[in-house]
Amino acid sequence: MEEAPSPSKNRLPDRPEPNSTYTSTSNTMSTLIHQEPPTAAETVLQPTDPRLVPVVEDVLAGRRLSPEQGMLLFETPDLHTICGLADIVRRRMHGNVTWFNINRHINYSNICTLSCSFCAFHRKRDEEGAYEYSVDQVVEEAIKAQEAGATELHIVGGLHPRLPFEYYTDMLSSIREHAPKLHIKAFTAVEVVHLQRKSRRGHLGYEGLIEVLRDLKAAGLQSLPGGGAEVFDDRVHEEIFKSKIKSDEWLDVHKAAHEIGLNSNATMLYGHVEKRRERIHHMELLRTQQDRTLADWRAAQGIRSEGGEVVLTGPDELYPGERLPMTGQDGLSTGYFQTIIPLPFFPDKSALEHLPGPTGLENLRTIAVCRLMLDNIPHVKAFWIMQTLDMAQVMLQNGADDIDGTVVWYDITHVDGASTHQETTVTDLKRAIREAGFVPAERDTLYRRIRRDGSDWRIEE
Repeated sequence: MEEAPSPSKNRLPDRPEPNSTYTSTSNTMSTLIHQEPPTAAETVLQPTDPRLVPVVEDVLAGRRLSPEQGMLLFETPDLHTICGLADIVRRRMHGNVTWFNINRHINYSNICTLSCSFCAFHRKRDEEGAYEYSVDQVVEEAIKAQEAGATELHIVGGLHPRLPFEYYTDMLSSIREHAPKLHIKAFTAVEVVHLQRKSRRGHLGYEGLIEVLRDLKAAGLQSLPGGGAEVFDDRVHEEIFKSKIKSDEWLDVHKAAHEIGLNSNATMLYGHVEKRRERIHHMELLRTQQDRTLADWRAAQGIRSEGGEVVLTGPDELYPGERLPMTGQDGLSTGYFQTIIPLPFFPDKSALEHLPGPTGLENLRTIAVCRLMLDNIPHVKAFWIMQTLDMAQVMLQNGADDIDGTVVWYDITHVDGASTHQETTVTDLKRAIREAGFVPAERDTLYRRIRRDGSDWRIEE
């Protein structure tokens, strides 16, 4: 294997005048095999907005950005500098690699007790288009996925009023029995709270959450996908998803999941009735919870901290041990947030279809801001199903390091009238990543590198 140069360290210059130039150079990671000679990728930043000078300084030095600075990232017209900064951080953390996986989505039912105004997925039991899968049907799809070489099964659905708690545990244990190689990533925090109530443990509060998640884990659950977060704001909650759990409950579900050793992702649905400040508040709540979760890991890795902050986005010299958390490392006995997934709102066929939805530039800016503000979440995903594969390519150059996977079936949202069968191939994913200037690397759900021979695969040692 050719030994490639390690990413260069971006040192903080003396305080410059506005319009000064910042330069960062990064190379491919030494663990990658590249078919072409490694080529340095140079990023030159020339802020045209003088207000961004201290922001650039802080990012290059590895200092946390404040909520006020986060608002500036959304408001400044200098999008080029924002995206350039996000790219510097992305390359510091992940070099030239972009992650993808081979996965299969299953939406076991669209029948839901809720009627959120932004959702075009839900149906009532007797409504046209309503469906529910039996456990056998879900297992049949899982077996097909395993035979095709998938590493992950992503399972979510509506809050079904009639399915008992045993349906969910039977589904998990049956998948584990018949498709044991698949990692089961299932259930949003909203579903977990629903299952707590279905199992008559709602009155137990946080301890009830722990019990339900332990039962699900014992049946086969291995991680949470992170959906259902929407935007953490009471005003938005009351306006468009009043009956759904609030931010404190969502965060408690993930805290409980992490406590019993389950990793999870986090999402943010944007571009509807929320304001940009509410997006920043959403990021701030996630960041604060992740600080607490990674406190012991930070100390074990010798990472310096101001006030308990865990910042993973600085120059290399700030990380004497591991830069990014991974399951099994010293100081990490719990789960944690692996990935932030910004999700643009699509108004079509929802009660909010009069809204325009976010623009492409707003999508790009939001990805970049997430990378810069969520400095303690290792990965940023450009979910191609909702961003489109073309836009996801661009996002890889502006903060994202993950493009998701092959998917096959996705019934939650459809971009521009796409069908429920939304599938791409490994060849297309790799081509998209290479065209964007990165090296594709297949991962499992926990971001362990996969070595593959057709449908046979193993985790790289």
